[in-house]
Amino acid sequence: MILDSLEEILTSIIKNIYDVNHINLVLTNRSDLCDYQINDVFKIAKENKLNPIIVGENIEKAIREYPNYDKYFKNVEFVKPGFINISLSDNILNENLNYMVNNPKFGLKNSDPKVTFILDYGGPNIAKPLHVGHLRTAIIGEAIKRIIKYKGNDVIADVHLGDYGLQIGEVIYAILNDHKKDEEITLDYLNEAYPRMSAICKENEDIKKECEEITKKMQDGDLEYNRLCDIITEVSLSDIKDLYKTLDVSFDLWESERSAYKYIPTVEEILNNKGLLHESEGAMVIDVACDTDSKEIPPMIFQKSNKAYLYGTTDMATIYDREQKYHPDYMIYVTDDRQSMHFKQVFRASLKAGITDTTFEHKSYGTVNGPDGKPFKTRAGKAPSLRELLSETKDIFISKKEDNVNMSDDDINKIVNSIVKFADLQNNMANDYIFDINKFANTSGKTGPYILYTYLRINKIIKDKDIDMNILTNEIYNKYERDLKLKLLEYQNVIDSAFMNRMPNYIADYLYDLCVLVNTFYQNNHINSLDDTIKQNNWIYLLSLTNKLLKELLNLLAIEIPTEM
Repeated sequence: MILDSLEEILTSIIKNIYDVNHINLVLTNRSDLCDYQINDVFKIAKENKLNPIIVGENIEKAIREYPNYDKYFKNVEFVKPGFINISLSDNILNENLNYMVNNPKFGLKNSDPKVTFILDYGGPNIAKPLHVGHLRTAIIGEAIKRIIKYKGNDVIADVHLGDYGLQIGEVIYAILNDHKKDEEITLDYLNEAYPRMSAICKENEDIKKECEEITKKMQDGDLEYNRLCDIITEVSLSDIKDLYKTLDVSFDLWESERSAYKYIPTVEEILNNKGLLHESEGAMVIDVACDTDSKEIPPMIFQKSNKAYLYGTTDMATIYDREQKYHPDYMIYVTDDRQSMHFKQVFRASLKAGITDTTFEHKSYGTVNGPDGKPFKTRAGKAPSLRELLSETKDIFISKKEDNVNMSDDDINKIVNSIVKFADLQNNMANDYIFDINKFANTSGKTGPYILYTYLRINKIIKDKDIDMNILTNEIYNKYERDLKLKLLEYQNVIDSAFMNRMPNYIADYLYDLCVLVNTFYQNNHINSLDDTIKQNNWIYLLSLTNKLLKELLNLLAIEIPTEM
């Protein structure tokens, strides 16, 4: 793409006068002055013990004397004390845009080499309703998955259900204590039983120990407890899958703690053979601390003193299973930041044991807060389930405009998805953020509805318009057109950055900036009323490319486009 080729050209030019390895071009924040800048003048001057002004003037002169100067550059100017401002030629801008139009994925280069990723996100606990925290891991993980695939890699997405922990023991205790028949174990019952039992166990240590014993016996293979676990899983999983379908989130694997359980003995044998397991206060642990740690990293507990296994144990068993089946180059986990220590221990223990040689990444996220800065709550004043959040968002969007009530359910659901997803994905995932439904449901500002409205508006302008490729010109008629074209040419760098950093917010930010510029372009150029058919043809071509790109980017964020707004 344009930035790579220009950096190569400029490096070759400047190498003729100074010893340089690579010249970096950066986008300017002063589009009224130039398109790009070279900020390496001070560095070159220091390395050659020269005055930066002399170096800058020499570089400007060398670029201006380049034989193909007019093909690539509109203007090059050295600005004291040490910056080279570069404006590109209209020809090179349009040439690169035509390249985008005529190549798959707008000319994006695939990863080289192609690699395999296991992406672990979702992670809901069976028997508990999905809540707003599950929204974050689902939509962030789905976006990361799509970005990695878009770069040409293989991705295997695993929801990794929590179905063998204490919460199952607590719910089984409730079922037995409430004398529930199998057919009475419904979703409503589970949604009531779990929080009730969780509260009781915090207050009553004896009942908590009974629940722990049920969990341990279930893990050891107790037939009745496992039969009840199967029923709980079937009822709960149906609801979980329905919610993920609503969010347009999908998984290749529906593995769980239970499905990893059979690999625990093998992992335990490997750990024992390597002398990595030792007893500590009745529990079996693995030391994972390193001399270079800046803070204490406690041992990972592999087996509790009551012989029960923990989340970390099944995670290690899952890693062993994944390595044997898929040999992934990377395993990425998308979870709450509060699990950072847990995964640091699991990753280190797994590598130390030699059960994998994969590269681990933990992409953690912050909390979702309400406008008061505290953990998000519904209008009823309680922590919301995911269904409640989506329902409340839908109600608020419909209330924004009288005509919204007449929209189809399918369109409304797509807009609701855009509200909750874009509100989340526009943020650096590591940070907490404030979720203000009223704000994010607007069709103005940095919101999902604004992005969708822009797409539909442009689509309406270009609908049924034929583009004559034979009369396209290389002319750029005004600043609004130039700004939009320059933004379009950032596409590859944005996708590459989002991929390398596993950060969907790079794409969300770019989407918004692109929408602002295309709206500004449209508002300042009255396309439909133009008498100049050549200019009109050029601008329809530009709007068409922009909308194709918007649609592609929205798909990477798992945001679908409604038919109307």
